[in-house]
Amino acid sequence: MTPLLQVEKLQKSFGGLRVSQDISLTLAPGDRVALIGPNGAGKTTFVNLVTGQLRPDRGRILLGGVDVTAAGVEARVRRGLVRTFQITRLFQDMEVLDNVLLAILQRERKTARFLRNAQGERGPVDEAQAILRQLGLGAVARRRIREIAYGQQRLVEIAIAVALRPRVLLLDEPAAGVSRAEAPRIVEAIDALPAEIAVLMIEHDMDLVLRFARRVVVLASGAAIFDGLPSAVVADPAVRAAYLGSYAGTPA
Repeated sequence: MTPLLQVEKLQKSFGGLRVSQDISLTLAPGDRVALIGPNGAGKTTFVNLVTGQLRPDRGRILLGGVDVTAAGVEARVRRGLVRTFQITRLFQDMEVLDNVLLAILQRERKTARFLRNAQGERGPVDEAQAILRQLGLGAVARRRIREIAYGQQRLVEIAIAVALRPRVLLLDEPAAGVSRAEAPRIVEAIDALPAEIAVLMIEHDMDLVLRFARRVVVLASGAAIFDGLPSAVVADPAVRAAYLGSYAGTPA
């Protein structure tokens, strides 16, 4: 079976600083992979390379076996690679439903049409409402983004990503800024994603990582130092030294 995402020996330098050092990663349908590492490890640069915001100096990126290394962000989205961001990027004065509806119109290349006209098309509206119900947001569909809790806003971002029908979904710290009380809803939303989607999540909260991941990749100083089971990551000496510290039961 062809992997959904293949990253082969990515390299990226800024001036004399190499921030990505021969990073390779493969995602298959249904994968749930956490990408962790200390601040400055190169996680954001890696995601920017994969999604097309940056171009690698060397290496290749393939989606479904197709080389997209030279493709832009939009072309990768059309091939099923979708990303959420660490900081919310929602239309605060628009309703929750309309934020998701815009993503559906973008997917169908109908964004030039006025949103109020699109609301008369039952297909896109029904799809947006179904996604919101799936993520527990049905009751706030007609509220403006600024009127709902921050944890709910993070769920809206996931709803927008789902509306783009991803094959590979990159979640950039989906629980960032969310209270401990609200964080379980983020995990539940991720658990509710279609099983065939490959999900790569950047996260610092190790409790969330260990609940979500079936596989963990650790970056340190721009290189992948671990790729394996969550049960093994906390015991790996290199990971303990580079990142986990006191979480793994050793001095930080």
